This record gives sequence, C-alpha cells and structure tokens, in this order.
Amino acid sequence: MTFSIHGLPVARGIAIGRAVLVVSSRIDVAHYFIKPEEVETEIDRVRVARDGVAEELQKLQASVALMGPNDAPHELSALLDVHQMLLQDEVLTTGVKHWIVERLYNAEWALTTQLEIVARQFDEMEDEYLRERKADLEQVVERLLHRMKGTAAVLAPPPPRRKRAAEHHDEDHADPTAGEAFDAPLVLIAHDLSPADMLQFKKSVFAGFVTDVGGRTSHTAIVARSMDIPAVVGARSASQLVRQDDWVIIDGDTGVVIVDPSPIILAEYGFKQRQGDLERGRLSRLRHKPAVTLDGQRVELLANIEMPEDTLGAVKAGAVGVGLFRSEFLFMGRESQRKTRLPDEDEQYEAYRRAIDGMQGMPVTIRTIDVGADKPLDGKSVRDDAHLNPALGLRAIRWSLADPAMFLTQLRAILRAAAHGEIHLLIPMLAHVSEIRQTLSLIDFARAELDNRGVAYGHVKVGAMIEIPAAALTLRTFLKYFDFLSIGTNDLIQYTLAIDRADESVAHLYDPAHPAVLRLVADTIAECRRQGKGVSVCGEMAGDVMFTRLLLGLGLRSFSMHPSQILAVKQEVLRADVSKLEAWAREVVEAEDPAAALAR
Repeated sequence: MTFSIHGLPVARGIAIGRAVLVVSSRIDVAHYFIKPEEVETEIDRVRVARDGVAEELQKLQASVALMGPNDAPHELSALLDVHQMLLQDEVLTTGVKHWIVERLYNAEWALTTQLEIVARQFDEMEDEYLRERKADLEQVVERLLHRMKGTAAVLAPPPPRRKRAAEHHDEDHADPTAGEAFDAPLVLIAHDLSPADMLQFKKSVFAGFVTDVGGRTSHTAIVARSMDIPAVVGARSASQLVRQDDWVIIDGDTGVVIVDPSPIILAEYGFKQRQGDLERGRLSRLRHKPAVTLDGQRVELLANIEMPEDTLGAVKAGAVGVGLFRSEFLFMGRESQRKTRLPDEDEQYEAYRRAIDGMQGMPVTIRTIDVGADKPLDGKSVRDDAHLNPALGLRAIRWSLADPAMFLTQLRAILRAAAHGEIHLLIPMLAHVSEIRQTLSLIDFARAELDNRGVAYGHVKVGAMIEIPAAALTLRTFLKYFDFLSIGTNDLIQYTLAIDRADESVAHLYDPAHPAVLRLVADTIAECRRQGKGVSVCGEMAGDVMFTRLLLGLGLRSFSMHPSQILAVKQEVLRADVSKLEAWAREVVEAEDPAAALAR
C-alpha cells in the first residue's frame, strides 16, 4: 500500500530505490560493505559468535540446574531454553547469511537487519505470549553483537552487484529474503546518523537517505548536501514505518518520502529525476565561466569541504579555493577505522598538505577543530549528562583552549602545511577578547615550538568565525586582531533565535530571513568593507540561491558553500546587476517581513 511521510528537505533532487534500514541497537553497531572474498569470513564470524553464545547459555543452564527451586525458578530455565532455540532458529541464521552473501553486509549489519525483519513478524502475531518473545530475540542478538564488538571497519563501496534475472516491476517487489542479488539503487533509512556515520556513507553507494530526526542545518544535513544526494530529515517515524527492501521515493525538493509507490507515481518521479539530471547538465556548462556580475563585479565562489579528498569535487565544480575545511572530520570515526583516538601532528600535516595539493595552488582556509554539540568525538555522546545544553557548552574554540596540547598539535600541523601553499587559519566560536588573546598566543607558541625543532612552516592569515551574536556586536574588537572574518550563518541563526538547529520539533522557527539575523549579517559585511578586511559567508545561506542577490546587494563578494551548490549560485551571480540590488537589499534588511520582501 502506498503512503507518504513528510519531513524537512535538506538536499535537493529525487532518489528512487530499495530501503536499507540501519536499526538502532543498545550497543554500537558498525555498518559497512564487505568484499566478495570476505563473505565466508563474515559468515564464520557469525558462526563463532553463535557457538560462543550457545556455550554461555549452556553454562548458565548448568548453573541453574545446581540451584535450588527457591534460588532459580522454573521460568528461568525455560527462558534459557527459549534463548537457545532462538539462537539456533533457521529463520535467523539463514536470513543473516542471506544479507551477507547477497548484499555484502558485514556480520553486525546483517544481524540487525534480520532482527528487524523477524521482530516485525513477532509484532504481527496474534498470540500475546509469542509477541512477547520479540524481547528474547533482541536479547539473543545483543549477546551475539557483544561477542563481535570491536570488529568494526570503515564503510567502503561494495563491488558491482550481479544483475537480476528478471526486470519486471512485480518481481522487483519480491520477498527481500529471496536468494537473488539486486541491482536497484539503495536508499538509507535511519533514526539518526552521526557526522562520522555520514562521513563513512560518503564513500558508499546510497542514492539518498532519510532520518527520523534532524534539522535543515544539522551536520547530518550539511554533509548530505556535500554528497549531492537527495535527503530528508526530521521524518519522525520513518524508520518504524518503512520496511527492509521497500521501494522508496525520496523527494529532496519537497521533503516527501513515498513508500511502496504505484507504477504511475514511479513514472512521474522518474520523469522529475530525469529533468533534474538535465538541469545539472545545463549548469555544468558554467564550470569554467568566471563569476562576474552583469555590472562587472567579480565574485569569489569557494568550497566547503570535510576531507582532503573533497578537493576533487571542489575543483570540478569550479571553486577558486576552499573557504572552509572542517578539520573536525579528521578526528571523527576513528574507532571504526581502528586508529588512535586523535590524529597526531604528522597525520594532520599530511591531510592538510593533500588538501593544498588537491586545490592546485588555490587558497585553503582551515577551520580549527569544532567538536561538541551535534558533532561528538568517538566515545562522547551527543547529549552528555555533564553538559545539559551542549550547544552552549564546551565546543569549538572552548574545547581547544581546554586542551592546549591537542590544540597546539593541530596548529603546528597547519603551520607546517602552510609551507606548501596558501593557507588561511580560521578560529570558530570566539566571543571574548580573552579567548582571542589566548588563541593568538597559542599560535605564536606553536610557531616557537617549530622554530626550536628547526621545522619549516609558512605564513598564515588568521581569521575568526562570526557565529555568536556577541561577536557580531563587537566587530571592531575582532577586526583589530584578525586579518579576515567568516560569517557562519548556521550557528549565528541558532544562537540569535535560541533554536537548536538539530531539533526537528523547532525547525519551523529556524529562519535565515529573520530581521535580526539579516541585520547582523549586513552589519558584519559593511564593517569589514569599511575597514578593508576580507569577509565571507560560509554557512548554508551562502549556497542558498534565494539569498544570493541579497548578499550581493549587501556587498558580499566571497561565498563559500558545498561544491554541489557552486554552479547554481554562479548562475545567479551571472544574472545579477549589483548596482540595482543595493537599495533593494537595504529595504529587505529593514523590512518587518524580509521573507516577503525577498520574494518580490
């Protein structure tokens, strides 16, 4: 039966494919694809874990047999029998083997996938006793996962899958546990995805994804846009309503997810998908055209990246540099890669140097590590009990200043990389002059350390992020200390409007066109221009074509965005006459309802 789920559109386009559910577990579960030659190894891992759990249960049964009836009631022994039976159940074991062999899932992923399918069967049983056995099955699978814990690996692209013998629509809706391989695109459905998860999925084959939680500028959404695949977040109950291998349409333009679509709906969205491909083809012709307005104003279009390898997409999209290298992604997901918790100086230096090489002589702006809130490091929960409001707690520069050794390691690596190309150093979330002085002092100390070691390093321009209202209201102090400023509109909106940008329950209040936000942005651009200092916007507003003309009219000449957004923004720049936009832009900023003025 066809039904739709509504969420927030965060990455444009249409994706059509079979659902892959990442099922929540009480312990962390790695999700990655294996190589064909690793299939038997993964099956053996499940077999070894099953044998180990069976032995555990046997020992428990033996100990129960030695207890008296008052110490061990009969129900406990019967429960252990049930667990043994479920452990050896053919539906579980055969299903797990199917996901490993046919989809090339790792063992843990195969286990949780089959658990979800079998659990739904329990839910549909009329007998209450049998329905309650779902909890026993979950406990058995959790035992298996504990046996295999610590065997995670980075998510890698699966090898090409074999074609199905049949291509008809009815056969495509066949039982997903059938023993055939699939060639249909895959779409990811999850309750939530951490930034580290998203970083791993960037290397995969998913055509789109849907999450129950998240907002338009949550970091999950930001990375989705960098992947240039359709995505919907804040879909509330998607992971409960969608079943493994359901056909799903993700409409990243409207935020609608259509499950089990009819042939007519499939045809309609297939047409929309092809139209989107044609539009991207037309935009690609602008790649090598300079970004110059109709009245001759040259505009700098830069790229936001997460990893050095992203420079390939930046250059391909026509970026003239990197305006934001989110260095924290070098620090994330390391447990799954079996690496030490934090990258050392040499590893960071090599990463930054690869980014310089990838940009082929164009400038690279590296933001120092910005963790905390919705970007935890491994082993740190997003909602740590010690920090009741992480967005207002120890994050970004506050985190770095609280751990000077870690911060100095990163600063030395960046300074060393600057010997190979033009690097700008960007500091996030500054608000106090004491933080500014402490940060600049540590940069000087890092230089002195390299001098003492006789290690070469280069000159860097140092800039500050304007993302806290306090910073936007004390611009003259910031411009006294820094070479340039970069407006991080995502956090600036969050802190100005007191809205958690990752919380879908208040997402409707997140408003880039709010008068207070626009005035802070306008004042920052104007003050930088008065003092002859560089200023850019590196938040999501920079890549939103709805704001391109407004920002140009306010005097902005440097935009930094995901590579996938550059060509659409360039098209707006090429059509703009700034001399005719300035008065209009001032009217929009002063308007009571700027959104309405923007639409005119």
